[in-house]
Amino acid sequence: MVPTSDLKKTALIAGATGLVGSYLLPLLLQSDRYAKVISVGRRPLPMVHPKLEQRVVDFEQLETQRLSLIADDVYCCLGTTMRQAGSKEAFYKVDYLYVVKLAALTAANFAAQFMVVSAMGADPASRFYYNRVKGDMEAAVRQAPFRAVHIFRPSLLLGQRSQQRLGEKIGAVVLRLINPLLIGPLQHYRAVPAAAVAQAMLNAARQEGGGVRTYLSAEIARGVSPTA
Repeated sequence: MVPTSDLKKTALIAGATGLVGSYLLPLLLQSDRYAKVISVGRRPLPMVHPKLEQRVVDFEQLETQRLSLIADDVYCCLGTTMRQAGSKEAFYKVDYLYVVKLAALTAANFAAQFMVVSAMGADPASRFYYNRVKGDMEAAVRQAPFRAVHIFRPSLLLGQRSQQRLGEKIGAVVLRLINPLLIGPLQHYRAVPAAAVAQAMLNAARQEGGGVRTYLSAEIARGVSPTA
């Protein structure tokens, strides 16, 4: 009988076309940890890979796809902005409802781990709507019966987006300049490459531990070291 630790696992990624997801998907496909990678999204990806299985879904009706969402490790990179979403209601759907629904369904399918991208400042008690929604999402995900939940709270993300945001481009330039000055408690405000977040998510899954862990920008940038 093959030991469980030697069996190749299945990864599920939601949000593979986003900034972090676009860096994470190739890492998952290259990883010898996974025999299969399931991508869940609203549109098909323009790629083919022997490990990749695509699920084009309506997140409003995600429950109908439950049996196609069976995986060991779940990577959630879903997220938008108020400007992109167009309204508070639309933003809430993507950043809270869809994330929490994915967590609930995959946990019911006995997934072991859930890795999710949140944001610096996430807090259910925040006076800022964006941070409050992220905080509520984290609180809900923490309650899902996974063996391990890994929450990533990066500051401004650096990387090539499919849709350029002028404000973020300016902010990225400024933060690149002042990053070396952000030390001590301020180090968590440092901009972090999206590629580093993606690598940290994969490394966290490899730890094979339990419980809930939260990673801030400085820890993400230094690298989350895998123990397995």
